[in-house]
Formats: sequence, structure tokens, C-alpha cells
Amino acid sequence: MTTPDIAARRALGACAALMVGALTLTACGGNASAESDDAKGGKGSAKTSSPQIAISAKDGSTSASINATGVKVSGGKLTEVKMTLAGSGQAVPGTISADGATWKPKEQLERGTKYQISATAKDADGHTSAANSIFTTVTTANSFIGTYTPDNGTTVGVGMPVSFNFDKVITDKKAVQSHITVTSSSGQQVVGHWFGAQRIDFRPQKYWEAGAKVTMKIDLDGVQGAKGVYGVQKKTVTFTVGRSQVSTVDVNTQTMTVVRDGRTVKSVPISSGSPEHTTYNGQMVISEKFVQTRMNGSTVGYGGEYDISDVPHAMRLTTSGTFVHGNYWYNQGNPPFGREGTSHGCVGLQDVRGAQGSTTAKWFYDNSLIGDVVVVKNSPDKTVSPDNGLNGWNMSWSEWQAGSAA
Repeated sequence: MTTPDIAARRALGACAALMVGALTLTACGGNASAESDDAKGGKGSAKTSSPQIAISAKDGSTSASINATGVKVSGGKLTEVKMTLAGSGQAVPGTISADGATWKPKEQLERGTKYQISATAKDADGHTSAANSIFTTVTTANSFIGTYTPDNGTTVGVGMPVSFNFDKVITDKKAVQSHITVTSSSGQQVVGHWFGAQRIDFRPQKYWEAGAKVTMKIDLDGVQGAKGVYGVQKKTVTFTVGRSQVSTVDVNTQTMTVVRDGRTVKSVPISSGSPEHTTYNGQMVISEKFVQTRMNGSTVGYGGEYDISDVPHAMRLTTSGTFVHGNYWYNQGNPPFGREGTSHGCVGLQDVRGAQGSTTAKWFYDNSLIGDVVVVKNSPDKTVSPDNGLNGWNMSWSEWQAGSAA
């Protein structure tokens, strides 16, 4: 038999259970269709996405590219990008693309320099976002760069190779060479050849075809050339091959014959090296031209034998100091020009002091291009070394190909 107190407690318990159930139903209830729409991102949902900004140089990075650093955005357009030198606040100019999707600095960045980028963007619905990065570009110690010739936009002779000299020793030659491509409109195969660990030249089997357009694509940015050392260059260089001119110096006859596009245009007297200081044999390429220059024997191992401050119409053939140049001092006590060799290994042409007048040397200077070939034959000296100047033509094609790392 149930007592009144027990019955009352049971009644209260039942009421409590009903109240808990009611609370539970209330918590799980509400607008079910709206919740479903929200879960699926449908009608009635609150949009939480915003433009996504990506700065290529990550915040805190210490080896950022000096070429590829920039800003991109997806889901919106860039509204403002500020790049400054960290610390000084000096602005680095840059441009947002017409579609608002990217920003790039106008100039190549400096190596080993700390920068800051702040960017903002907005989407079509007015949602905004911002991003910042403070970073340091790759240092000089941890990067390599190549000095190359010929320059972009130049016109050169048929013997002009593409030549790179790197400021660091390259241990991964294959990686570096594979990121430099040289092609010609003539269709000639172009192969690279390494001279040591810091120089690579590119040339075809035979001289470039006259009139060809040559394109060099340098894609070394971020390429590891040695342990902890990365490239920083990314550019395309084009140059034009001019008319064909190959001049042959015959030491036996002391003459030079100039052949242009297969036709002899001039034969002139020369003065080659003396019996004590003979001229190299071989194919040599004009690599520099100077209307006047100083030639001092002490700089090329001749002590104080000569020091001429105003050598006219000088054109370099070797790194070691062989030139074709004007000679205004020959007739001082010597036989008529072209009778014998009197130089310290250079090829002399008749000239006057001051690089003035219509002389043989001036004519040859005015009619020569960087990259023209001068061939010396019948000298008692050896053949010039292929790496002494731009003179890789003195190697057979098989030897040249053997020096490729690709």
C-alpha cells in the first residue's frame, strides 16, 4: 500500500521527467530547414569566406628570391600593396596588374636585404583581408651570379660564343647548365662546354650563320649550384649575328686578308710578333674594342719592356693580352711596314698617333664587330688555348661536346 508521501514523491518525479523531456525537445528543435540550408552553405547562411592573399616570400624567410617575390590573390582583387625596406621604411615601387590579381616590384630586389610587404584585398561582396610578411632575400654568400656576353640587343660577329663567368665555384654543373638554353633561328645545334668550375661557353659546331637571331634563356633563380649556394638570375637575352667576317693573318707574308660573306674585301700589311715574342696561331675572336688604350708590358709579364699610353684602334683577341691594334711607332728606324714582325705578340696595323685619319687600322676597326674572327697561321708559336679569350673554336666538335655536363 502506498502512503501519501510516497505517492507525492512519485508524482513529482514524473513531472520532473516530463520537464526534462520537454527541455530536451526544445534544445534539439528550432527551424530545421534553415539549419539544413546553413550546413550546405545555401540560402540563409552567413558568408564567412574572404579573399585569399599569398605573398611568395614567407614571413621570416631568409633566402627569398630577388626575382620572383610578389603577391597574388584569389577570390578578390588587391586594393593596396606596400613594400618597404625593413627598418628604414623606404618604399619599393611596384605595380598591381590590371585584373587586380597580382603585384610585382618594378625592379629586381637586392641580395641580402630585409623587406616588408603589406597587402590588402577585397571581394565583390565587400569582404576584405590583409596579409603581411617580413623577409630577407638570399645573401651574396649563399647565391651565385653569372656575368655573361654578349649583351641583349647587340649585333655580333659569327664567331661570338655565349660565355658565362660565375662568381662562385659550381659543383652541380648539370643543374646549372640545364637551366641555361641557347637557341638560334638558324636551327644550329648549340652545346655548352665547361672551362673549369666557374665558366661555361655555348657555341654551335661551326660559326653562327650570318643574320641569325640567337636567344638565351637564363632560368637560374633558385637553382642550387653548390651546397647552400643558389642562383638568382632569370631573364631572356637575344642578340643578332651580323654579316660574316673572317680575317686571316699569314705570318710568313706579313699580310692580313679580310673576307666578308665569302668575298675578299681587303688585303693589308701587318706586323706580327717578333722572333722573341711570337704571335699565337689559331682562331681568335674579337672580344673588346678600344679607340685608344694603354698597353703596359708589366701587366702581361714583360716587365718594363714597353708602356704605351695611347695605342690606337685596339681590339682584344686573348685574355692574356693579344690584340689587333694600330701601330704608329713602327717606322721609327724600322723597314717599311709589313716587312717583319716587331711586336710582343700582337698583330699591328699601320696607324697614326691620336687614332685620326684614314689609316689601315682605322678602316679595320670601323669594319669589325665584337665576335668577328681573326685567324693566325704560319707562326712559330703554339695554337692559342681555347679558354684564353673567347677562343673555343680551337677545339674539335667532339672535344667541345665532351665538356658538356648536360
